[in-house]
Amino acid sequence: MGFLLLGPEEIQDLVSMAEAIDAVEKGYAGGHEYPVINAPRRRVHSPAGVRISNFPGGVHDMGVIGAATRADRVVQLEGGENQEYAYREHPIHVLNDSNTGHLLALVIGEPVEKTLGYTSLVALRTAATSGVAFKYMVRDNARVAGVFGSGGQAANQLLALLSVRPGIKKVKVYSRDPDNRLNFARKYAQKFDVEITPVDHPDDVIKGSDAIVCATNTNVELFDGNLLEPGQHVTGIIGGNVQLVQGGFLKKARREIDNRTVERADVIVTNLKESVISEKQGDLYEPIEQGIITLDDIIDLGELPLGLKKGRNNDAEITYHKNNNGTAASEIAVAMLVYEKAKAAGRGTMMDLIDPEALREQFTQ
Repeated sequence: MGFLLLGPEEIQDLVSMAEAIDAVEKGYAGGHEYPVINAPRRRVHSPAGVRISNFPGGVHDMGVIGAATRADRVVQLEGGENQEYAYREHPIHVLNDSNTGHLLALVIGEPVEKTLGYTSLVALRTAATSGVAFKYMVRDNARVAGVFGSGGQAANQLLALLSVRPGIKKVKVYSRDPDNRLNFARKYAQKFDVEITPVDHPDDVIKGSDAIVCATNTNVELFDGNLLEPGQHVTGIIGGNVQLVQGGFLKKARREIDNRTVERADVIVTNLKESVISEKQGDLYEPIEQGIITLDDIIDLGELPLGLKKGRNNDAEITYHKNNNGTAASEIAVAMLVYEKAKAAGRGTMMDLIDPEALREQFTQ
């Protein structure tokens, strides 16, 4: 027996955004059909602020079950409105055959989109998850996108949106640093073959946009939900940081979307409703606590590809996807895709292991 060991340098140019979206869609659909194959993200924290995030689960349609582990250290920036990562370790994905239990691979490193390369940790699987929601929630006739953020997450999110809505030809981008938004516009207008305009005020991102993507490190609301127009879609990608607040490492629970946006949304989708409650994720947990919505008003992402619920019922609806956190449905789906492509390309190192049954027999003789 043996398994394939893949390192960071061997997984950088294998997966397209469209392929990742398809894999993640399988993951969430399968997880909704058979819920016990996935569990919510679990996090633990050391007294020094090091956080371990664990993602157990699998995608049986891809023949895989396993776990992903990520380690980082989060710090709060001055003023408390943003947080950043003082250190982030390579993630580790353990892939087992979901039919036999055999160890298939150990993937060390961040899976990335092959045309973008490394831009930010978790950028590919986060954007691919948004891509599933974009597919079912953004109007088919969408032509204009608005983007908050100018980093690697924003680039991947925009690529995911363009992958499922190629009719979008105009993009507006805002971030607090004028140079960053200008550089983003110059770089990705050429790369994505779209017109990207940096704007000077966050309200300009909303006006006239068909899809609005929030991809920042903020801990506070980005815009006033009263500005939203009929037919718009909003995606936010922050999760929760309640344990960091409880541990005294951060002062404020994360918000990205205000209550008015949640109140006005005709359709609300999140990756996994259970995590909204277990992690007290502010964008939805606080409106639930305040009676603005109930948990029953929220749709699980896996319901959309199965046709159990609709992400949009007409072109006038305002829709909102809270891409609230990764699960194995995305982590393991993308890692399995990387493994399959790396194996086909002859990459990685096969590691021999004694059969566990043979080892047990040795000790029982």
